[in-house]
Amino acid sequence: MKYICLYFQVHQPRRLRNYSVLEIGKNHHYFDDQQNQEIIQKVAQNCYLPTNQLLKKLIEKYPGKFRVSFSFSGVLLDQLEWWAPEALKSFQKLCSYEEVEVLGETYYHSLASVYSPQEFQAQVKLHLKKIKSLFGKGPKIFRNTELIYADQLVPWLEKLGFSGVLAEGVEWMVGKDGAGKVYQARSSSRLKVLLRHYPLSDDIAFRFSASDWKEHPLTAEKYARWILESSLPLINIFIDYETFGEHQWASSGIFEFLEQLPEVLLSSGEVEFLTPSRAVEELSAEQEFSSPAWLSWADLERDLSAWLGNDLQRTAMDKLYALEPLVKASGDEDLLESWRLLGTSDHFYYMSTKLGSDAQVHKYFNPLRSPYYAHIIFMRILNDLFEWTLSSLGKKIKSIPDFRSIADRW
Repeated sequence: MKYICLYFQVHQPRRLRNYSVLEIGKNHHYFDDQQNQEIIQKVAQNCYLPTNQLLKKLIEKYPGKFRVSFSFSGVLLDQLEWWAPEALKSFQKLCSYEEVEVLGETYYHSLASVYSPQEFQAQVKLHLKKIKSLFGKGPKIFRNTELIYADQLVPWLEKLGFSGVLAEGVEWMVGKDGAGKVYQARSSSRLKVLLRHYPLSDDIAFRFSASDWKEHPLTAEKYARWILESSLPLINIFIDYETFGEHQWASSGIFEFLEQLPEVLLSSGEVEFLTPSRAVEELSAEQEFSSPAWLSWADLERDLSAWLGNDLQRTAMDKLYALEPLVKASGDEDLLESWRLLGTSDHFYYMSTKLGSDAQVHKYFNPLRSPYYAHIIFMRILNDLFEWTLSSLGKKIKSIPDFRSIADRW
């Protein structure tokens, strides 16, 4: 028997507006919410509503046999509540089925795990509370922002009560077939690791409508044959949910592909769909998985360079997290919310100056005209945030022993 695990990331950032240098110290409104509203409503119509309806149809057609899982960023859920409540209700209805699992992650889709263990754990707890309130389910499996993973996550996730975590199946670490098994996280008797099969995942997410791809057009029958002919016992297909109808348009045939795939696979009698929690509960871990360095599913490098690969990105991130103790000491909830929203990984992704195919992907998602302009806008906002922080602290500054060293980093 072969096992298939289908996981979808659902995320939309709060994009920044064209913040003027003249507004620093005067205006703390940083986000282009007209654009954000338009985008979330467009994506809801193109992707969320039709894909949710299709998955609901498939689950009802194959009860107890077709299973999927989702992770929703808190930033996405907030925007659905404000601007696309019909889509949120659609997700809630879909996630009420036993065949659908909801995973945990950082509320703000941030790199807090890399910069601040305390903030990371705070965001995960906020996210758990949000998921429980909206979906009535407590996540058992964790998926960090953009599948970012390193060994140092393990004790934090164990403390938070997770039994499994998703990561990227980096070929140079686990070999060609290494992603097709369940692993035990290093130094853990409880936490298991599921690795993404990135070639088969990217066939859908990136290559599906590429007319110059030698396998184009990709049909459900062809894709199912690749799975059935594979020697791997477990295949984890992890992709962005927006693949359906947004990145791959309806005219590409992506919805027909999704509708036909379960039937082709299940009719073989050789495939069972699992949620991540069922996979870690039912399948034995064959060996230990260890990654001292940070991994992700982004770009060819599969590391943190998508967000921290140049001086623009590192400077912006360092300055943002330098403010953490001051922002939290202020007790200003609006300030803290803005600081956390500025930590959303997308803002740093837009600052990438990579070349080649990765550059085209970064450019596709960037709402600003260049990585340099994305950095300029972010730093203008960060300067205002610094002044806002000082104003909110007031006389509390005198009681912060590290204030001078923090201020010197600016």
